[in-house]
Amino acid sequence: MPFRKQILYNFTLISSVFIMVTLPEISSQVRRDIVRMVHGVQSGHPGGSLGCTDFVTALYFKFMKHDPSFHMDAVDEDLFFLSNGHVSPLFYSVLSRSGYFPISELSTFRKLNSRLQGHPATHEHLPGVRIASGSLGQGLSVACGAAMAKRLNGDGRLVFSLHGDGELQEGQIWEAVMFAAHHKLDNLISAVDWNGQQIDGPTEKVMSLGNIRQKFESFGWATLEMQGNDMDDVVAVLEKAKTMTGQGKPIALMMHTTMGKGVDFMENDHNWHGVAPNDEQLSKALAQLPETMGDY
Repeated sequence: MPFRKQILYNFTLISSVFIMVTLPEISSQVRRDIVRMVHGVQSGHPGGSLGCTDFVTALYFKFMKHDPSFHMDAVDEDLFFLSNGHVSPLFYSVLSRSGYFPISELSTFRKLNSRLQGHPATHEHLPGVRIASGSLGQGLSVACGAAMAKRLNGDGRLVFSLHGDGELQEGQIWEAVMFAAHHKLDNLISAVDWNGQQIDGPTEKVMSLGNIRQKFESFGWATLEMQGNDMDDVVAVLEKAKTMTGQGKPIALMMHTTMGKGVDFMENDHNWHGVAPNDEQLSKALAQLPETMGDY
């Protein structure tokens, strides 16, 4: 039996009603949320959100110690920083289904006066959101600061961050990469969504990134690679990464994913970076994504 089928969780679907779900089942429901949210306002970024779903699901439903009652200082909690903030539909879905705010609030995505803005922001005081992440390239700097603060405070919990591969074209990323290695931030685990696509086309055509893993290693990071859309591998690599903390180096995860994963007509197509499906396309997408926990 595949490992992923053995991972079960108690999960609240409706007040006082519990169901048992696996990580892949949670991922399927999150993907449904993503396409429905973006379709509902005909705005948003489904491609990267779908590709990163398995990783963020595994973090919040298995690996991270976190409290949905939400305390900004997060003492004795693991932290997650979403640097590629355009994948906000994914972030909002996982936060709501983790208990940070009502699942029904997903229906307000990108609407006027909603707390669920197109890019996560702190002004709305949405539980689970600690930084605004509309501008690419900034999240790793914040994650470094949080990792250093936890170390200075004697807090042994970990800091996780997620970045797009196109985002690595931002110079601030590499300043933070140097900073983390220099200060031996070995409580930091950063993942790169290495899907080879960005809004204007393949990263190799827009601005070649070369071998990202070798770049991180040359800057002094420990690195691992994972198949980011294989939940077995996501779990195994995250387990391995946790064993590598506390050894003097920050850890980078090279996460090979497929943009638009789970919806066949969106997969590997950069045009779905920031385009919403129409009614017919939504129906086709939902037919490929089993409803496992109830739609909002």
